[in-house]
Amino acid sequence: MSDNEKSQVSLRLPTRTVEAFDRIARILDRDRTWVMLKALDQYLANEGGEILQDAEGLDELDRGESVDLGDVLEKARMIVDASDLRHRRVG
Repeated sequence: MSDNEKSQVSLRLPTRTVEAFDRIARILDRDRTWVMLKALDQYLANEGGEILQDAEGLDELDRGESVDLGDVLEKARMIVDASDLRHRRVG
């Protein structure tokens, strides 16, 4: 789906929330839809994005696409040991 495609959405929001969006829109000389879209985009970039990443990670685990923790720890140990060895030779 491209960024230009649109979907109609209907929301029931608390009046004070709508009034706050309207006030922000007036201050910025924008329409309410623009302000709400910015707020939704920010949510998706932050908290919503984290939720989607977590869900994708769980989906990967369900598909068996994970890395064994022991393998990761062994590789980290090898990197640390190699670094220690280099520092001992230099020092």
